[in-house]
Amino acid sequence: MSSEKGNSIIGFALIGVILLLFTWYNNKQFEKQRKEQFSRDSLAAAQAMLEEQPADSIPEALKDSVINALDTIDEAPLYQSDYLNAANAAEEKFFTLENNWIKSVISSKGAQLSDVLIKDYYTYDSTDLHIIRPGKSLFDIEMNANQWINTSDLNFRKVESTDNSLTLRLNFNDSSYVDAIYFLPDDTYMVNYSLRFVGMSDVLDPRTNQMTLKWVVDMPRLEKGYQNERNYSAVAYKYASNNDVKTIGQRKESVKETFSSTLRWFGFQQQFFSIIMMAQNGFSAGTLVNKFYPEGNAERDLMQSGAEMSLEIDNRSDDFTVPMSIYMGPNHYPTLKSYGESFEKIIPLGGKVIGTISRYIIIPVFNWLNKSIANYGLIILILTLMIKLVISPLTWKSYTSSAKMKVLQPEIQKINEKYPKQEDAMKKQQATMDLYKKAGVNMFGGCLPILLQFPILWAMFRFFPASIELRQQGFLWCHDLSAYDSILDLGFKIPLYGNHISLFALLMGITMWGYSKMTLGQQPDNAQMPGMKFMQLWFMPIMMVFICNNLSAGLSYYYMLSNIVTIGQNWAIRKWFIDEDKIYEQIKQKANSKEPPKKSAFQQRLEAAYKAQQEQAKNQKKR
Repeated sequence: MSSEKGNSIIGFALIGVILLLFTWYNNKQFEKQRKEQFSRDSLAAAQAMLEEQPADSIPEALKDSVINALDTIDEAPLYQSDYLNAANAAEEKFFTLENNWIKSVISSKGAQLSDVLIKDYYTYDSTDLHIIRPGKSLFDIEMNANQWINTSDLNFRKVESTDNSLTLRLNFNDSSYVDAIYFLPDDTYMVNYSLRFVGMSDVLDPRTNQMTLKWVVDMPRLEKGYQNERNYSAVAYKYASNNDVKTIGQRKESVKETFSSTLRWFGFQQQFFSIIMMAQNGFSAGTLVNKFYPEGNAERDLMQSGAEMSLEIDNRSDDFTVPMSIYMGPNHYPTLKSYGESFEKIIPLGGKVIGTISRYIIIPVFNWLNKSIANYGLIILILTLMIKLVISPLTWKSYTSSAKMKVLQPEIQKINEKYPKQEDAMKKQQATMDLYKKAGVNMFGGCLPILLQFPILWAMFRFFPASIELRQQGFLWCHDLSAYDSILDLGFKIPLYGNHISLFALLMGITMWGYSKMTLGQQPDNAQMPGMKFMQLWFMPIMMVFICNNLSAGLSYYYMLSNIVTIGQNWAIRKWFIDEDKIYEQIKQKANSKEPPKKSAFQQRLEAAYKAQQEQAKNQKKR
């Protein structure tokens, strides 16, 4: 019985091997290397199954057929072309292209960028800044040349080189080849890269008019604070049909997005440096992915960014080129803008309103100051004073309105005492509005100017952490205004706060508390709600200290200066420009004037509503 069982197993194994070899033989002209691997694995499994059987129950002929099949596959060439098999076996070589701004090392394997150094910039720990590092990038072109070819498996050979250019060639036969051409002009971060197909119309599969570009890069950590660097890093892209630039993956562990519309370019965007790849004819479709590494990553990788893009090819032509270009450099607004491809929009400066303030006001003024002032701490101080000078009319309006409201509090108290009942609320509100109108006080005059300042404050919040100009620029005790300043490393991490104490963030919180204390002191006690007083005086300053502790020191420094200047403005206005007694006399004169005040549309609607309420109350009494 056991002999019959063993013969059955052997029979099934033999049939499986025969079918497998037959399948392999009939498909060896298409996707040969992939099928070979599958055959190898399957035959190995068959061999393992045979080894599990009793030695005396396996015919020697069956053993030999499996072993011979494995040997045959191992000796079979991977590619139909001898040129490609030679390229697969060739030794990897490296070539260098360099200008004043970058140094790039290009590998013969896949004709891909292996190492890119950005000159005149350094990492936070003062080492050379490599945006692409050896072994941390995989670039591949996949094409159907009657079998699938991946260029990252093949070594190109050098056919031409100059100081600025390099041409590497992959031959398919004597007259058919693909050239990878790199051209690096002087004084630029942009490498021109193109693929030229010569004599390939009979080699490329006529059923496929596309090839696939795959690029995966482990982007390095370059800055001091992991969380801050991560918050401003993502994958960016731009459609060919408009100028809008979008990002994916920002503040997300991992993300994947697929596109069916044509993209003009995509970019792997780190906080202050980016890799951007653009196709002159666009990428017809594709997928972008991004994944952040944990903070404790031993190789100091920040994120893994990848793209798999489709490129249209003219597979019926004997000579055509697919032109592309690659930007590898700093996220410097004027530099990115100079290429005319909306690259500058990868810098996270905010939406339409906030971004407009940053791009057309803050950045030009900042760069103008930088032409004559080298100290960035001083530039931020002057910029703060200029902003405060511009919005000083709003500050004046806000303070004078608050002063008038304070003077009117006794009169408002009288109105409250006159209409204590809930049903008189409408009448009390109308009387209060009449008082404001007679006194010439706008009830929104105190808060509206403050609200109008918020876009500027938010624009500065977006500008400083994204400004490469502040990177590694020291001021006072701070060594890098683009990162947090630390006067004490705690050795442990406090949730939401961090493992250090930022002095600029702490001083910003103290000045914010001082400004709130001054503001609350200008208001009468009966106008202050206890909950709101606590929020303004304590909660908001403490919350801002927690928020800014891990952010750019330049941002905390700006907010600190802004608070100090505002405190000084309010003190000066109160001491030299505002006389509360005089304001009270002016209000009394207006209030005693026999000329009725002109009613606003809001007051007219309020009166109409009050009359309707009174009429409704009378009708209810009659019933």
